[in-house]
Amino acid sequence: MRVFIKVTAIFILLVAITGCSRKKNTFLNRNWHAVTAEYNTLYNGNLALDLGVEALNESYLDNYWGILPVERMEIREEVLAPGESLNPNFAVAEEKAVKAIQRHSMLIEGSEKNPQIDEAYLLLGKARYYDQRFVPALEAFNYILHKYPLSNTINEARVWREKTHMRLEFDELAIRNLKKILESERLEKENRAEASAALAQAYINIGVQDSALAHIKTAAQLTPEKNKEGRYWYITGQLYDILGKPDSASMAFNEVIDLNRKIPRIYLVNAMIRQIEYMDATAGEKAMVLEQLNDLAIDRENRPYLDKIYFQLAEFHYQQDSTELAIDYYNRSLRTPSNNSYLQSLDYETLGNINFDAALFEVAGAYYDSTLMKLPENSREYRIISRKRDNLDDVIYYENLAQEADSILYLASLSEEEQIKYFNDFTTELKEKATSEAERPAQQAAAQNFFENKRPAMPGVPNPGSSFYFYNPTAVAYGKQEFFRTWGDRELVDNWRTQRAGGAGAGLDVQGITDLVENDPRFDPKTYIATIPKDQVILDSLKSDLNFASYQLGLIYREKFNENELAAQRLEFLINNDPEERLLLPAKYNLYKIYSELEMAAKAQAVKNDILSRYPDSRYAAILQNPESLMRDENNPTAIYEELYKKYEAQEYEVVIAESEELIIQFTGDEIVPKLELLKAMAAGRLYGYEKYRENLSYVALNYPQTEEGKKAQELLNTALPSLAASQFSPDSIGESFKLLFPFQKAEKEAALDLKEKISGILEELNYPQEISLDVYNEQQDFVVVHGFTSAARAEGFAEMLQNNDKFRIDKKSFYISTPNYRIAQIHKNIETYLNSLNTPSQ
Repeated sequence: MRVFIKVTAIFILLVAITGCSRKKNTFLNRNWHAVTAEYNTLYNGNLALDLGVEALNESYLDNYWGILPVERMEIREEVLAPGESLNPNFAVAEEKAVKAIQRHSMLIEGSEKNPQIDEAYLLLGKARYYDQRFVPALEAFNYILHKYPLSNTINEARVWREKTHMRLEFDELAIRNLKKILESERLEKENRAEASAALAQAYINIGVQDSALAHIKTAAQLTPEKNKEGRYWYITGQLYDILGKPDSASMAFNEVIDLNRKIPRIYLVNAMIRQIEYMDATAGEKAMVLEQLNDLAIDRENRPYLDKIYFQLAEFHYQQDSTELAIDYYNRSLRTPSNNSYLQSLDYETLGNINFDAALFEVAGAYYDSTLMKLPENSREYRIISRKRDNLDDVIYYENLAQEADSILYLASLSEEEQIKYFNDFTTELKEKATSEAERPAQQAAAQNFFENKRPAMPGVPNPGSSFYFYNPTAVAYGKQEFFRTWGDRELVDNWRTQRAGGAGAGLDVQGITDLVENDPRFDPKTYIATIPKDQVILDSLKSDLNFASYQLGLIYREKFNENELAAQRLEFLINNDPEERLLLPAKYNLYKIYSELEMAAKAQAVKNDILSRYPDSRYAAILQNPESLMRDENNPTAIYEELYKKYEAQEYEVVIAESEELIIQFTGDEIVPKLELLKAMAAGRLYGYEKYRENLSYVALNYPQTEEGKKAQELLNTALPSLAASQFSPDSIGESFKLLFPFQKAEKEAALDLKEKISGILEELNYPQEISLDVYNEQQDFVVVHGFTSAARAEGFAEMLQNNDKFRIDKKSFYISTPNYRIAQIHKNIETYLNSLNTPSQ
């Protein structure tokens, strides 16, 4: 009996299993495949998807200084190879979805009988979406919409399709479709929340914040997930803030705070910080703000967010002009362990700004360098700071130039008695420092180093260079003599300085140091006084440097940093320092513009009247009388430069050089001057050759080192000039390309043009491939050049044909030259050397 029961059971089980075919539409088949897909394959797939999403959320770092994205997902730029996945959990989820479709789909007569297959396609689309394979994800969502129009997941699939459209940057399409979805009355609460949040993100993407605001509020009110609710309310507060509604923003952030422990603490801390910012700026409120920020810093639960709290404390003290406290908290924020690179960049940038305002430009530059290291190179912030850092090099250069010149001029202006007193005080301080260092036993080595170092630099006084001590035999001999005089004949043993020994220096450690200080020229005021220039030519040159640096600083502060107060100080100093006439007028004009921007109407009017009365025929007076004429004025610097460059392209090099020299004087101080100098250098190189080119480039590089043109000139000196230095010709036998040259004097310009036209017609008539040009050689001579001969024989044969053919007869002398040699001749202007050594002119 038992055997019968077992056999029967096995038989029934086999029938049941074999009967669950995907091709038969039976009750048993439908339910078996639906249950197996839902509680096995899809269950495991959804678990993997949840794990992957959780990993995405944990790895994503929000930037709270911009509008938070609705969805926490970092879009990566790298392209994945087939089969690769950003997260293995998404690959597992996709695999489970595909497995459910392949094994449990019951597509019979064009109709799906398994109610879980639409869920499988939804899982497939989500897995691909989070894996950032948006086109395949779109295919999965579209499949649901087309094949399962009556599915209970249809609205969720529609929302996910529009989210995918947004990732593909089809925001307008997503907005249209999401609006249609939200119009449906049958939309479930959770799907309405998701659709509203997605629509808000689409509006944010296209910059329509007011439309985004209504939908993100709806999403915050409807979503059942507290984490999302906190995030949506925070975004609501940010949008209100952007729209200039601080009271509403504060209320939105308060909604985040009310959620308290139901949301991630990062939302709570940032909301509390933002709400504190909206407090009124009364004395009582300031005290309350400071107390609340300190309470946040003390709370142990906020330790992971101390970098943000310290930054906000620094901002509070900076706004209250408590700069020292602000610096302390910015540094605390930087010292706090953090992976928030953007926050660190703000710390470094603000510290750089503080040092810039304090005229500590080199320190500011170091902070800006650190800022750049914390920002992505393709970001807008990186480009702004990088440009500011580059401009700071100009400030550092001209500030150092101005300070050095000003210091020397100040010292030179002192009477002899005042100079002696000044340097007596200076050297007395040095002596006290040296003696103090030497008397401390623990720091006697440092004292020895003090004496071995070269003389300390004195601000404003040139510091003569010195070679390394032991490389100078005279210094070594002097040192030995001084050592014996001070210390006596000492053995080379440990602690030799503290042991008594015979000789002149025995037991006189401190006295020896004092004597050495008194006799050292580095502590003698006369050493420094002797370095102060007295020649009036040198002093005038220093004053000119000071005025020019002050003018450049005025322009840099105004145009590149928008620091009008600093710019005004520099230009006012220049005007009162008896500047050269070439700087005075442009300085006054720029000062007028600064006063106008600072709304200092009385000062602006005074400067304007001065320009109009003293320089009525100047370009600046014309601009002041008719400001609109500046843009259409054909005589503005940019238009003039463009016209001059056209002349350069037309080989009018002598004209370019002459006009450049006049314009450089006319536009002194204008940013167009370095451009004119470089154009002049290029023209001089074309007309006069290598040496003039090198000389003019050196001038531009030395006199305009901080401009783009100065840097370009230095680059040419370092890279291009060495490759042009060779002036020796190569044998024509190795040439592969040749030219035929017809020399003309400058006075024969019309004849040269006629010959050019005649040969051009001959080449066209004979259908020859050669080209012809009229090239400037130097200030006395031009060449009509026929280009493109493949050998010297062909060039010479063409010349003979022109001489002997009755139809084309040309009696002008000519000679051939290889293309490399012609290049050398043009660069070094040594065509006579070529003709004398390598070739004989043909008749």
